[in-house]
Amino acid sequence: MTRPLLISDCDEVLLHMVRHFATWLGEAHEVDFTIGTWELAKSMKRRGGGPALTQEEMFGFLGGFFPAEMHRQTLVPGAREALARLAQVADVVILTNLQDHCQAHRVEQLAAFGIAHRVECNQGGKGGPVARLVAEYGDPVTVFVDDLPHHHQSVAEHAPGVWRLHMVSEPELSPGVPTSPAAHARIDDWEQAADWIAARFAEARPAA
Repeated sequence: MTRPLLISDCDEVLLHMVRHFATWLGEAHEVDFTIGTWELAKSMKRRGGGPALTQEEMFGFLGGFFPAEMHRQTLVPGAREALARLAQVADVVILTNLQDHCQAHRVEQLAAFGIAHRVECNQGGKGGPVARLVAEYGDPVTVFVDDLPHHHQSVAEHAPGVWRLHMVSEPELSPGVPTSPAAHARIDDWEQAADWIAARFAEARPAA
């Protein structure tokens, strides 16, 4: 019998990122970061004034954080326990939007927190990679978890039979992220999320 499949994002789902990114920006670049929205460039402000930061500069800062500053990241409460529970009945893949050279760093980072599952790096929308993973694992009942609304839309378009759970685990960020209309549910706590995911697996049917 084919086991169910859980495909989970990492940053702001399993590991806190933005709070540590904000601290590093202030320390290393004298840039203040106000947590509250996923429009990262708009959340950054140079100390002492100066022109607004561009998207290109924002991506440059992200490139400086990953992988050199990944050691700053901390585990989301309940994430390790939830994955361990779900892994008893399902296969688990971590699908993270990082450059490919960060893959080994992410594997090592998660293993240090007691999370040892397959890690796949991706750039861009996640719908295509999710569809490929679902096919690879034999088209099982699948749940996708991510914090970014546009990834849920991408999965809805490329793999409509996948259950989609929107989760933003950073308390300072979650109020500023509207629930994705393409998600089947929004749960920002892993204890409740694990119950919801387990129920989808127990039902053993694809999303409508």
